[in-house]
Amino acid sequence: MSLTDTAIRNAKAKDKPYKLSDGRGLYLLINKQGKYFRWDYRFGGKRKTFSFGIYPDVKLKEVRERHEDLRRLLAQDIDPMEYKKELNNTPA
Repeated sequence: MSLTDTAIRNAKAKDKPYKLSDGRGLYLLINKQGKYFRWDYRFGGKRKTFSFGIYPDVKLKEVRERHEDLRRLLAQDIDPMEYKKELNNTPA
């Protein structure tokens, strides 16, 4: 099942946090604090979770594009989380 903007907008917090899947490990985590785009992946035999941001500050289309870019890095044996850290530490 793929997410839609309407489904995201209409998703309401429940007593416990829950996920709406978009496929390939990408999902929206909904809890009382907000709606968070996340991606679960494995690198080096370990499960990791990459955070894309909070809806509606970050749009679904934007997250999907970034997700595909990060999947390409993973296919090249590059940890997306380490890549993000390196980018953030690079002087402008």
